[in-house]
Amino acid sequence: MSKTGTTKTAVVLFNLGGPDSLDAVKPFLFNLFSDPAILGVPAPIRWFLARYISAKRAPTARGIYQLLGGRSPLVPETEAQGRALEHVLGHGFKCFIAMRYWHPFTREAVAAIKEWGADEVILLPLYPQFSTTTTGSSLKEWHKQAKALGLTVPTRFACCYPTEPGLIAAMADLAKAGYDEARAAGKPRILFSAHGLPKSVIDKGDPYQAQIELTASSVARETGIGDLDWAICYQSRVGPQEWIGPSTEDELDRAARDGVPVVIVPVAFVSEHSETLVELDIEYRHKADQLGIPAYVRVPALGCHPAFIRGLADVVHRPQAFTGQACKLLGRSCSAC
Repeated sequence: MSKTGTTKTAVVLFNLGGPDSLDAVKPFLFNLFSDPAILGVPAPIRWFLARYISAKRAPTARGIYQLLGGRSPLVPETEAQGRALEHVLGHGFKCFIAMRYWHPFTREAVAAIKEWGADEVILLPLYPQFSTTTTGSSLKEWHKQAKALGLTVPTRFACCYPTEPGLIAAMADLAKAGYDEARAAGKPRILFSAHGLPKSVIDKGDPYQAQIELTASSVARETGIGDLDWAICYQSRVGPQEWIGPSTEDELDRAARDGVPVVIVPVAFVSEHSETLVELDIEYRHKADQLGIPAYVRVPALGCHPAFIRGLADVVHRPQAFTGQACKLLGRSCSAC
């Protein structure tokens, strides 16, 4: 406790991270594919595979980040969210960023929290829907680094919040604005686009897909639009293995056949990064134009939307209230619970 008698609470924002320069692209990719949550093969094989994949993908990835000014916007986006959250939480709270695959790494966050002298820690993933490949991996890394650096203060964890009211209200607000914009070209179809996962991950019990469905259905209902045409789709498919679907590309094909405008809502991304600013804004927009889709409107990520930030503050104040809540709604349990 500080000299003023105020409890010092560190709020740790978990996120993926991104390269902060073009030179960082290859090591960022290596860190990503070195994670056993991403490549579930024995360590020696994973190391060689990570070297091979990162070297092979680096040139294409550098081209993507060149379009973004030579770096990922994810850290400054997360910093802005942290400042907005601190403003709502008030005195005694401080946000720290723990990126999984590039600076500021989890170890850096742990060291900064120790130096600040936190009395307690709240772990807050900026992944509303739990997956072993995102929140699960970040949590394991947190425990590893906290133990290594001797951070032993009381720590609470919010595993997921796919139906948190502020999250849903903010996403519905943005979706309605996009819907109104697209209406000039006909009755729109809302496509809730999420990052894809290999089907094998879901088959092992990962709750991500089921929680995406919870979020999308809640947002669709919250819009209040009668007879809303909407669907869920998944982007960023890579490699030969089977991925969950339908893909965003397939849904664009269907929209073209049906002759309807589309409104793309990032349902799993709360910050702008390469998958929204390049994949959704450039690549899929180009595909929509080629297909002759009447209108293509991409809704912004939640960013610092006031309702979303207030929702995050509620999660910080009541993390235990959200742990297991999604599983109760789904009538199941998962590793996060």
